[in-house]
Amino acid sequence: MKPSLRSAGQVFGSIQITLVLSIVVPLLAISGLAIYLGFGAVEKALNERLQEDLELVARAASGPLSRAMQEKDELVIGDSLKSIFRIGRVSGASVFDKDGARIASLGLADTDVGNSASAEQVINSGELGGAFRRVDGQSVFSHFTPLVADDGRIQGLLQITRKRSDFHELLTSSRLWAASIWSALAITIILVVVLGHYGTVGRHVSRLLGAMEELAPGHWQLHAEPSGPRELRQIYGGVRDMGQRMARAEEEIQQRVIIERQLAERLEYQEKIAMIGRVAGGVAHELGAPLNVIQGRANILARHELTDEQRRQLDDISYQVGRMTTIIQQLLDCFRHVPDSRRPISLDTVLKDVLARAGEDEKCRGKRMLSQGFDVDARVRAEPVRLELACLNVVRNACQAARAEVTVSLHRCGNEWEVRVEDDGPGIATEKRDAVFEPFYSTRPAGEGTGLGLAMVSSVLKEHSGRIEIGSSESGGCRMSLYWPEETVV
Repeated sequence: MKPSLRSAGQVFGSIQITLVLSIVVPLLAISGLAIYLGFGAVEKALNERLQEDLELVARAASGPLSRAMQEKDELVIGDSLKSIFRIGRVSGASVFDKDGARIASLGLADTDVGNSASAEQVINSGELGGAFRRVDGQSVFSHFTPLVADDGRIQGLLQITRKRSDFHELLTSSRLWAASIWSALAITIILVVVLGHYGTVGRHVSRLLGAMEELAPGHWQLHAEPSGPRELRQIYGGVRDMGQRMARAEEEIQQRVIIERQLAERLEYQEKIAMIGRVAGGVAHELGAPLNVIQGRANILARHELTDEQRRQLDDISYQVGRMTTIIQQLLDCFRHVPDSRRPISLDTVLKDVLARAGEDEKCRGKRMLSQGFDVDARVRAEPVRLELACLNVVRNACQAARAEVTVSLHRCGNEWEVRVEDDGPGIATEKRDAVFEPFYSTRPAGEGTGLGLAMVSSVLKEHSGRIEIGSSESGGCRMSLYWPEETVV
């Protein structure tokens, strides 16, 4: 649809135009028709009244004129005609004999009424009569009254005329006034309807439409206060409720999208872990046997007498074989997935065992190990071996990075338990904190780390719906926070 047609449709489809066309216009048409019919009735009544006035004047003058004609007194006839002009507003007065010949006249009058049907009817019936006719080129009402002698015979006629314009002058003036008043009333009614609609309905509708135009994804709340008639306030309430439902629906959709994205990420991660696990398992199987053979041959050679250089070379072979065995074991630990073996376990007990094992670890020798908050019963649901392995790896990393001290503490955070491991080492740069959880990424020099320890920890926490965060300790070192969901007691 073209813009001009659309805008025209909006104009002619508005409530204001609808009110004017469906209510005001019919009322004005009915009132105009009523005025027209009323003036028709008034015109008829006025004609009858004016004719009655002429009849009364004729009756009053017929007596003296009848006697004057009987006595053939032309002076009295002339005076009687003059008196007619003084009695009422007439245009002419004439006296005719019974044959229709004019005897005397004043003003507009026929010279001969011998051919007048009205005059002939009056002479024949003896009753009053009259009709509109043209006299001297003007439309007049001609009234005939028989002049009766004393013996009862009709001896003549009295004609009194009055211009048609005299009949309709007042009526025409009244019609003009009525048309003017009706036009002013129509304009007033239309203005009252239009302005009244705007004041009581239109401006509130415009305000509501303006508020509705502001509704958009993320902004479904209608903040404008309701105003106007009750029906508009009810519409406002409906729009506001609809906006609230839209906001709730949008929030639910966003939450579902987030959940689906998380599930997709977890599924992708699990598939990636499963694939890497299969690869790691295959690598471990393929390399395990050769490494065992190499280690066995090295042990056999070590029983023989060797020179210092040969023994040094043999020790280097044993060290590298051990290192490769450790990498394979870490690969298996990192990508092993055993969710079916989870069970309720005390996290505080596991941490005590971890500290005991860490104290015997070569990486933690010479470091002061501190513990805090182990006096609570921190129940979680986890696979014991994987849980202990994750915590032990974090503690070992802290020992490697620490200068002198490592602190392991247990804290409750809402519906989670936080295992916090802090060291006084150099810490981890902010821009590297996300990368350290990627497999084979290490902040240490080549040969000092495999980059699988924290990747394994992250994998274990994801398996248990937990999370791991990296921060800075109070001493400026690194702080690792492992969050384990609390076991719900039914």
